Amino acid sequence: MASNRHLGRIIVLQSLYEYEFRNKAGDPTAEIDTIVAKNIEPYAKALGDTEFVYGLARAVSERFAPLDEKLQPMAPEWPLSTIAAIDRNVLRMGLYELESSAETVPPKVAINEAVELAKAFGSDNSSKFINGVLGTAYRQIYNVPKSPEEKHHEEKTQAHEAPVIGATDPVAPVDPAASESAPAQDSSKDPAASPEPSVGA
Repeated sequence: MASNRHLGRIIVLQSLYEYEFRNKAGDPTAEIDTIVAKNIEPYAKALGDTEFVYGLARAVSERFAPLDEKLQPMAPEWPLSTIAAIDRNVLRMGLYELESSAETVPPKVAINEAVELAKAFGSDNSSKFINGVLGTAYRQIYNVPKSPEEKHHEEKTQAHEAPVIGATDPVAPVDPAASESAPAQDSSKDPAASPEPSVGA
């Protein structure tokens, strides 16, 4: 059975995606609680406590600009406005949970959950990109230095992997703080589609 919070994060991601899209399109009726209510309705019984979903969606949607401002230096070659909207919203969710939810969500769980969302709904390289950026965020927030192995891996990765041109995201160094044990999933999945529950936090 899927973790309620993992399913909840899927619903938050699809809601943030829709909310951002409608705002950029100039839709004055876009309201995060209304969007969440629509997306949560088919899964309300499975979720039980829906306040987690509303709370996370509200918190992230209210902080798009400050979250983006903090994230940008962690991926300086990739302006957040140019990366895929799915990846941008996964990063926002992950950073918010790293900064504000450590008492209820361990940092490694927050990173792992973001990586799993990227695998399920992002492009082929999304999970590594998300993992690398949030790994940097984790080290900065908690003052954790890179290990010699991480530094070596990062240098090797940067030397041998050129960025992908186009809609996909670059491959970033993998942070061992996050697990990528789940198999990669179809990158064409849309978060607006019915989410398939999987095990998570």
